[in-house]
Amino acid sequence: MNPVLLKPDSDTGAQIIVQGRALTNLEAKEYQAFKGTGMKYVLESYQRLSGQYELILVEGAGSPAEINLRDKDIANMGFAEAVDCPVILIADIDRGGVFSHLTGTLSLLSESEQQRVIGFVINRFRGDLSLLEPGLRWLEERTGKPVLGVLPYLHNLQLDQEDAIDSQQTPSSRAGLDIPVAPGNRLIVKVPVFPRISNHTDFDALRMHPQVDLKYVGQSGDLSDADLIILPGSKSVRADLQWLKDYKFDQQIERHLRYGGKLLGICGGFQMLGKTLLDANGIESEPGTTAGLGYFDMLTELTPKKVLKQVSGYLAFGRQPQFTGYEIHCGRSGGSALDNPFAQISGAGEGAVSEDRKIMGSYIHGLFDHPESLDALLQWAGLQNAHMLDRNALRQSDLNRLADMLEANMNWLKFTQACGLDLPVSEYCVVSGV
Repeated sequence: MNPVLLKPDSDTGAQIIVQGRALTNLEAKEYQAFKGTGMKYVLESYQRLSGQYELILVEGAGSPAEINLRDKDIANMGFAEAVDCPVILIADIDRGGVFSHLTGTLSLLSESEQQRVIGFVINRFRGDLSLLEPGLRWLEERTGKPVLGVLPYLHNLQLDQEDAIDSQQTPSSRAGLDIPVAPGNRLIVKVPVFPRISNHTDFDALRMHPQVDLKYVGQSGDLSDADLIILPGSKSVRADLQWLKDYKFDQQIERHLRYGGKLLGICGGFQMLGKTLLDANGIESEPGTTAGLGYFDMLTELTPKKVLKQVSGYLAFGRQPQFTGYEIHCGRSGGSALDNPFAQISGAGEGAVSEDRKIMGSYIHGLFDHPESLDALLQWAGLQNAHMLDRNALRQSDLNRLADMLEANMNWLKFTQACGLDLPVSEYCVVSGV
């Protein structure tokens, strides 16, 4: 996780999450003053990891050459200077202008920062590498820094998106699955995209499934043809609930249910399904109370201590398939709706199911990643004879594919020499997502 995570709650403000725990809310100018304190937490995390591992790869945030943000930087070169570690500059050639990106960035760094840059990596290259080689030689001669690798573009690579939603669902993005789908045997799933949506990777398995049309819906979107509507997680539940109401999605959901559609709420989306959301301490925004959608007899109170845990159990309906997942939320929910639970975890009920079984809600993330629970939920939503898709197996396959590509295309001898490491290459692990 990020030692210091900014969770935006407006265009100029954010909640500050320190080592996984909410600390405070700050405006942008206030955050600049906080950076000195933030660096203390970053260095604490670094020291803790240094005591456990021989090699740590640290991913920067944004550009290392953001001139306006250089003062007291804790995420890029400021951190590298503080711990005296080498730096690799990585550029995405698929965006164009890769040589200007690298030389321009290097030139904007201070002299000491330039000296700690040990080389470059060019990512997402397509085409004939021999045509790029004159540029690579020019780059090395101009900067005196080696090119440590040119990484080819991997088509149909399905990795979890960190920030942005991957809204594309084409045949090539469906995990390479070429499965015939009978006419009418397809499920339409729609997910309203809250301004502060979180944990959108919950829906990757649905996005890949050959029998599911997953559609992300913006503020002017239409939910009318959906078989299943899913309310996702939220970084600021009351604000996103108000957005839902402002754009009349609550009316569309009511109509959807009236005509036999299904509704699922996950985490923040589950909280919205109750009668009341109470934030007396201003955990996510200004203190106050917001009326929920009212489908469950349930009140949710946001509390300072966040629930952070991995869970395993089984769905409390259908064939009771097992699952593993995780919870990450501030809310504590209570009410009679919880007497009819969505799942059983260590003998205790979790979530809720409406009496007519049209509406379900849960705090658990990752439910769709498991073939059995995915199949049960798709059948509940109306899809019969669903193809069994294993998101975890697909993820592991693509991570292995990425690792194989890195092993074949990085100059590991140059890398170890530039880092001042004397261990043989075979002792290193390839870490994805760098």
